[in-house]
Amino acid sequence: MSRARTALLGALALIATGSGAAAAVPADVEAVAAVPCTVDYKVQNQWDTGFTAAVTVTNNGAAKSSWAVKWSYAGNQKVTSGWNARISQSGTAVTAANESYNGTLGTGGSASFGFNASYSGTNALPTAFTLDGVTCNVDDGGGGGTDPDPSGKVDNPYAGAKVYVNPEWSAKAAAETGGSRISNQPTGVWLDRIAAINGASGSMGLRAHLDAALAQKGSGEEVVQLVVYDLPGRDCAALASNGELGPTEIDKYKTQFIDPIAAILSDSKYAGLRIVTTIEIDSLPNLVTNTGSRATATPACDTMLANGNYVKGVGYALAKLGAIPNVYNYIDAGHHGWLGWDDNFAPSATLFKQAATSEGATVGDVHGFITNTANYSALKENNFTINDTVNGTSVRQSKWVDWNRYVDELSYAQGFRNQLVSVGFDSGIGMLIDTSRNGWGGTARPAGPGATTSVDTYVDGGRYDRRIHMGNWCNQSGAGLGERPKAAPATGIDAYVWMKPPGESDGSSSAIANDEGKGFDRMCDPMYTGNARNGNSLSGALPNAPLSGHWFSAQFQELMKNAYPAL
Repeated sequence: MSRARTALLGALALIATGSGAAAAVPADVEAVAAVPCTVDYKVQNQWDTGFTAAVTVTNNGAAKSSWAVKWSYAGNQKVTSGWNARISQSGTAVTAANESYNGTLGTGGSASFGFNASYSGTNALPTAFTLDGVTCNVDDGGGGGTDPDPSGKVDNPYAGAKVYVNPEWSAKAAAETGGSRISNQPTGVWLDRIAAINGASGSMGLRAHLDAALAQKGSGEEVVQLVVYDLPGRDCAALASNGELGPTEIDKYKTQFIDPIAAILSDSKYAGLRIVTTIEIDSLPNLVTNTGSRATATPACDTMLANGNYVKGVGYALAKLGAIPNVYNYIDAGHHGWLGWDDNFAPSATLFKQAATSEGATVGDVHGFITNTANYSALKENNFTINDTVNGTSVRQSKWVDWNRYVDELSYAQGFRNQLVSVGFDSGIGMLIDTSRNGWGGTARPAGPGATTSVDTYVDGGRYDRRIHMGNWCNQSGAGLGERPKAAPATGIDAYVWMKPPGESDGSSSAIANDEGKGFDRMCDPMYTGNARNGNSLSGALPNAPLSGHWFSAQFQELMKNAYPAL
């Protein structure tokens, strides 16, 4: 998906004349004051039967307490849903009026909204817009989805680009029986400790990866995917991925981790790469779900909520990295089985906004969000929906769904994107979904809905996700590779990615001494009977697993065996 640009003058600058006709004016700085309003209409994603558009209107006239933008289509486009505006349509004419919360539009102020629409044939752009009946100029954004915003960034970094294949991961994958079938796939490079920046234990450092990406790039565009993951008190609810920095070491995080990464990424040598950063997985969601009076709360998460160092660290990373013209920040947004409940969903978006406006960061430093990083939630459950009922009982009441609003990652990512926009993130933000381990294929994959004996037999018999409990996250037995990495696969989605390299362990099955700060989490022990976060269920983990991030051959073979689509 894409990030909407600030409304600027474009090729079609129009002003209203005394006779009511529209006359062209030069698209320069002086013209800004001459036109009463500017409009940026952008097709962010388009497929055979529909599209998603983002619109930003800027008022250059007197301040307004309410507003309405109007335009007409030349074809059969039909708006089907929208956000941040009340959108109506009569024939080809469309009206977008403010919501109750965004009616104020000061002089020089902007408002953004978006919508989904259907069409057939040609999806021609509107050529004229009005704000409260006055003709505006048009910033002709086109429909390709890759035009730059004022910072020089493109809308969707994955569009029209190759994605970096990590040679270290590729070699391990190719060495496995059958692994050559996927060893050419792009995966994330994890910067999970200070030593990883320059290369730990003989592995490639950040510069080495960027140099290798330049070699792969050739004359085309190349995306490099980095996971920035070393917050103070990291992963306060899962010992397997604890980090090297103590809860109070925020200054060390800034000066010894983020600053050196930013210095390398700022090197002009790498200016031709599109660098995607996944910012601090699992951190902010923990502050929502694992603190306070909740049964899932931990003292460590309470500490990180109280000292604010997750929020400060994320804000600092966004500000430093977002200032680099070819860096695209995506914040980790958990997954549907974590934040999809009513009491987690909106508070999480609000917390993300807090982090994105701290330590010098702004929402403009956020290009999007990523869900399901290093997790197993199914991309799309086809055999049941959240609206189904069985014998008068809602699917939401099943033990598996347990009152969640979402049943899969695609619907969650799209829904959460709208929630994020509603709290002030740019209307053009895009989502990434990690599909590296959520395929759930193989012989256990259901071919259709479950029996309608009860709501539980219906859901359990039809769900693709075969975990014992949705809260299980460590080296899951029966998991399979998911959709292969792909750009712009669905509305609101910038890409499906393999941010977690398949075959890298989630955590050790038993305690292993190490110098990486990683502890032993019982959720990685196959014999563990659980806790409040997984409904006191068996962990579902594979046995004999190494430390998190280390190569786990048995898991890699399991993922290939159960891949969906199949290899």
